[in-house]
Amino acid sequence: VRNIWSDITPNSARFEQSFSDDGGKSWEVNWIATDTRVRDASTTGLPPDLAKAVNDYDEAQVHNDVPALAKLVADDFVLVNSDASVENKQQYLADFRLPGFKIDPYVREQPVEKAWGDAALIAGLVHLSWTQDGKHQTRTLRIAYAWAKRAGRWQATYGQVTRVP
Repeated sequence: VRNIWSDITPNSARFEQSFSDDGGKSWEVNWIATDTRVRDASTTGLPPDLAKAVNDYDEAQVHNDVPALAKLVADDFVLVNSDASVENKQQYLADFRLPGFKIDPYVREQPVEKAWGDAALIAGLVHLSWTQDGKHQTRTLRIAYAWAKRAGRWQATYGQVTRVP
């Protein structure tokens, strides 16, 4: 059995376990895990209902929970992806319906959290890893999301994702 730790950051690490039937000449991966430090939403300094919405949004992305995302993303939501493509709400939600698409748990590092009444900015650095079309991918991204409280509920209204070289 061989264990490899990689992609180690202050808040996450990737673990891969493999076994060999031929004395170590070849290895077959049988376990992959991304371990992520969970941040306590009560320590963010954000209004509790906003902190909960942001946490719920992150969890919904990781679990491909399209109904939850549909509630947490405003109807006029716009996302600018790291390749400069622009998606509306329906296009964004469609990504999570793709067969085999799965985002690994992540932690927002270097957080920027600002709230002004019924508006907020949530930003930071994310070491994102995901599986799509059977291929595992990773990227480091700077993210920024504008949130608005409408009809008593917080929703993401705009997102910008920038690839960090």
